[in-house]
Parts: sequence; C-alpha cells; structure tokens
Amino acid sequence: MARTTDGDGTPVPQRLLAAATRLFAERGYDRTSVQEIVEAAGVTKGALYHYFGSKEDLLHEVYARVLRVQQQRLDAYADADEPVETRLRGAAADVVVTTIENLDDADIFFRSMHHLSPEKHKQVRAERRRYHERFRALVEEGQQDGVFSSATPADLVVDYHFGSIHHLSTWYRPDGPLTKQQVADHLADMLLRALRP
Repeated sequence: MARTTDGDGTPVPQRLLAAATRLFAERGYDRTSVQEIVEAAGVTKGALYHYFGSKEDLLHEVYARVLRVQQQRLDAYADADEPVETRLRGAAADVVVTTIENLDDADIFFRSMHHLSPEKHKQVRAERRRYHERFRALVEEGQQDGVFSSATPADLVVDYHFGSIHHLSTWYRPDGPLTKQQVADHLADMLLRALRP
C-alpha cells in the first residue's frame, strides 16, 4: 500500500497530523471537521480512518508524539553516565526546548484534552505520569545522595518545574527577547538553585 498520495514524499499520517495540528491551533478541535482535515492534507476520509480511526485519535496523537520524544530524551539523560546534577539539568532544559519546539501541539492538547474519551484520557494521564515519575526519580536520587536539598518534597519540585512549562504557550514568542535555549537554561538553572543544599 502506498504511503503517499502526492509527489512530495510526505507520508500520509504525517500530512494528516500536520493538517490537524494547524487547523486545531487556528480553529479549535471542536470547530474543525474531519472533512476540513482531509481536504487540508489532500487525502480521503478513508485514509484518515485507515491510519487514525477518528478525529479523537488525531488529537491524542498530536500530544502523544511529543510525549514520546520527550520520554526518549529523558530516558537518555537519566541513563547517562554523568553526575545526577548534570543529568537533571539536561533533562530540565530539554523538556523546555522540546515543548517550545512543539508549542502548538502542547497548547492544542491542554485546551482540548477534555474532548478525549475517558479511556484515552486515562491513557494520556498514565503516559504523563510515567514521564513525571522518571523526572522525579532524578530529583530523589540527588536528594538521597545529598547533592540536592530534601527540604522540599520531590513531587513539589517536579510540579513547580512543569507548572512553568505548561504556561509557556501563554507568553513565549519565537521573535521575543529570549531564544528557546535561553528560556530552557534559565528555567533549568532556577530548578537547580531551588534544590541547592
């Protein structure tokens, strides 16, 4: 079965996701029809249903693809043969960069996640929990080793960092005074300062 329907070589699933992401960002999930998505992607409804099954599946994948990348990168940082402070700082900065690189996806999802079925919602929460638990484990490792202060519970430290990340879409602009890496470095440094013994 051919994976593309035009000459640019972009696989159909990626074209559908790109079209859905753009339309969800512009119009909102609930105001975007399946027909509009397939027209924007240049495919048929049959192609959409072959790869995704439903518009809800597209919404889930918009967020899940970002989370998969972030999980892989966090796992690489966590498993590296480096001091825990280096690993945590790298992971803390990386999640900011990857969120900014996918700001539309994250914004769409947080605005629209209430449209997911209870089953999909539960699945997303489990995926996010896995990420947060791995991140928290780095904080706890540093606290147990005496590298980080244990005055603040690790859960609260993680919530503090991710709370700032979830608000990026409300203020970050690519043409603003700070690059994505500068924002990432500032937030990661703030996290480490908060953990200093």
